[in-house]
Amino acid sequence: MIVIIDYEAGNLSSVKRAVRKSGFDCKITMDKDEVLRAEKIIFPGVGAAGKAMENLKRLGLDWAMKEAFVSGTPILGICLGAQIIFEKSEENRSRCLGFIEGEVKRFPPGLYSKDGQHLKVPHMGWNRVAFRRSHPIQEGIRPGDEFYFVHSYYPVPASHDVILGETDYGITFPSVIECNNLIAVQFHLEKSGRAGLRIFQNFCQWKSSHA
Repeated sequence: MIVIIDYEAGNLSSVKRAVRKSGFDCKITMDKDEVLRAEKIIFPGVGAAGKAMENLKRLGLDWAMKEAFVSGTPILGICLGAQIIFEKSEENRSRCLGFIEGEVKRFPPGLYSKDGQHLKVPHMGWNRVAFRRSHPIQEGIRPGDEFYFVHSYYPVPASHDVILGETDYGITFPSVIECNNLIAVQFHLEKSGRAGLRIFQNFCQWKSSHA
């Protein structure tokens, strides 16, 4: 079963609808035992890192997620779920899950586009992803495809090796992370139309070599 983790950090029903529209069954759960039994895990989230980590610990889902990651269960992090997989976040000065070495930083002030326009924070709206290498998760994604972003913070991995895709917003930041059985995207797949549904489909079909 594909499970969507409920840690009181987002509108999970839209993620569930998107997965089912992609042709796969799934369920929303905050039961740590169901997380441990899951064939695949989707880890979405909106809101603040500090509150998210507080909820994960209270529900015992931080431990269940770590067990699933170590055991090789394929995991898909979305938005906040692509940030708290790192060691720490500047948001609320939070200690996070630590699946990947690195931190999460806030966009700096004074961002400008290549044509000189001032860019607001949060980064909100449609933007492209430049993939650094090929991976099954991007099958069917076209170079011009755009994804929907809403965020003020972005991941900064300790190693560039885990960066699968990058996006420009005044600076170039990692927007797709890949580490063994873990894929994480900074954008909202459930709000990204055809391209978002295709990545959901690719993940649900993905046979990780680390599983």
